[in-house]
Amino acid sequence: MHDHLQSLNNMQKKAALHMKGPLLVIAGAGAGKTKTITHRIINLIKEGISPDNILAVTFTNKAAKEMRDRILATMQNETQGQDSVPFISTFHSLGVYIIKENASLLGLTKYFNILDESDAISIIKEAIKESNLDPKQYEPRKIKNIISREKGNFTDMLEYKNRGDYMSQIAGEIWEKYEKRKSNENSLDFDDLLIKSVKLLKENEPVRKTYQDKWQYIHIDEYQDTNEVQYLMSSLLSAEHKNICVVADPDQLIYGWRGANLRNVLNFEKDYKGAEVVMLEENYRSTQNILEAANEVIKKNKYRPDKKLFTKNKEGEKISLYEAVDEGDEADFIATKILEIIDNASAQNSNNNSQKNSLSEIAILYRANFQSRVLEEAMLRYNIPYQVLGVKFFERKEIKDTLAYLRASLSPESLSDIKRIINFPKRGIGKSTLAKIFAKDTESLPIKTKIKINNFYKLLEDIKEKIQTEKTSEVIKYAVKKSGIEAELQNGTEDDLERLANIKELVTLALKYDTLPESKGVEKLLEDASLASDQDSIMLIEEKNSIKKAVRLMTVHASKGLEFNNVFITGLEDGLFPNRRDGETKKEEDREEERRLFYVALTRARHKLYLSFANFRTIFGSKTMNAPSEFIYDIPGDLIETEGEKVKTIYL
Repeated sequence: MHDHLQSLNNMQKKAALHMKGPLLVIAGAGAGKTKTITHRIINLIKEGISPDNILAVTFTNKAAKEMRDRILATMQNETQGQDSVPFISTFHSLGVYIIKENASLLGLTKYFNILDESDAISIIKEAIKESNLDPKQYEPRKIKNIISREKGNFTDMLEYKNRGDYMSQIAGEIWEKYEKRKSNENSLDFDDLLIKSVKLLKENEPVRKTYQDKWQYIHIDEYQDTNEVQYLMSSLLSAEHKNICVVADPDQLIYGWRGANLRNVLNFEKDYKGAEVVMLEENYRSTQNILEAANEVIKKNKYRPDKKLFTKNKEGEKISLYEAVDEGDEADFIATKILEIIDNASAQNSNNNSQKNSLSEIAILYRANFQSRVLEEAMLRYNIPYQVLGVKFFERKEIKDTLAYLRASLSPESLSDIKRIINFPKRGIGKSTLAKIFAKDTESLPIKTKIKINNFYKLLEDIKEKIQTEKTSEVIKYAVKKSGIEAELQNGTEDDLERLANIKELVTLALKYDTLPESKGVEKLLEDASLASDQDSIMLIEEKNSIKKAVRLMTVHASKGLEFNNVFITGLEDGLFPNRRDGETKKEEDREEERRLFYVALTRARHKLYLSFANFRTIFGSKTMNAPSEFIYDIPGDLIETEGEKVKTIYL
């Protein structure tokens, strides 16, 4: 047995030593699944498998980076002389890789544009108007979600449109126009990155064989979150050699609304005959009290394997429960408790960094985004540094404007990018002129307008030339200066100066792409920006020491994969968490997903959990009286300690 395996427990070793055939690893929260996959990959390499033949796929850039860093660090110590590395990426990045290598087969150019969520919704809004429909009645985001869900289920567009019901016909018509617009602009959305790569693998045998031979050992993380398209991608790539290892925790499936299918895990042994199953149940993250609460909560779900987490960690503090009068009282309690945590940390350690470190180890979780407002106000009132996860760096207007110049220079047919920047900074090009440009009818335009248009496209050509010859950071500096963005913001308001500072931060970020060959650096930056998730904003901000240490505010969904010493779970009221919309009665599977979501929230905590609910909460302008969440009742009373006045409704 290789030395690197000595740090694993028996079940982790069993998974790491498995080499041939299918393997299902059921890994509980905090059970060391990333460590296990890392050591399994290192073991394959030490046993003579080329890193080029190994693929590892996960769901977030953060998880992919963590896995890549661990593998590279271990390879340096354990596998001397290896130049190549395994291919480690998210599903969407894998889709981009396959599409780029086969762009001509898909009728795309090399520099296809990846639409982010807001850009995709903008095109759908235009498609709704083109269909003579009212965007207020047919809300673009809802239509986008319908299309995304059907694409995730690998549904054919025309088949969906012809289902016969009114909504399918309307959404199908918009979907059709949406696809046409994207095709004209050489653009793909997130769903296309999976759909098109899977269709290629399914329908083109030489392409499929190429990747099956390339990646003979496949690892899929968070397998419980795979939808139909991701399931197909996994099975198509592994069909030849059957060396597929999937890691899953059915108790953490929280994306059913996005198409995640629990059956992908439950049917794994049917799909892959002779599969070995390994259970990782030892938790290295949380205290015994936190785990006992989590186990008691989740055992009420029926659709799950028989699994119970245990730990050798200490018993730990009891779980605090606070009954608030209203959301303001709840926020005040959380803020004062955070100050208490910070004071205690400072008292225990006089090191200057102790307060900052305690801040970054605190998370406030909520079920719905609207809950953040009153919590943010409390953080400001008590002068507590905080960061809201979900405010993406790459979604800031000034960043999108800058990147649009780069994208448009590489792909001038990207009308969305042209529309965004052709009159920013102002060039005197109005909507009617823009319509003529898009209709390729510029002959009737005044000569001065033609000169402005020609100068704009000449600017794009100049930026493209720089992309081919200069480092990524220098390209951004050039684009910002030559476009006039720098001068526009420099001479503007305080907000404009802040936007310019953000662009300078983009230049700093781009330095890490400077090591790539000229145009490859810009291509990779644009790809990473398009695929950035909520959690990536944490990765980005943690590189900036000035804002690095702050309390994190986020939805429970966004917290998956993260962990903190102290976790506040707020808004534990019936109808809010578990969530119900407009008094609807949820199906059993929906109720189970809400319970899994609470389980995920509980298991983010290492040392201390705080639960809170409010008797009154104002939602959409109406104050409502609330009953405590059923989830609170699921936690044994001996694990709970009440904060403030004794909670009158739960444990009396």
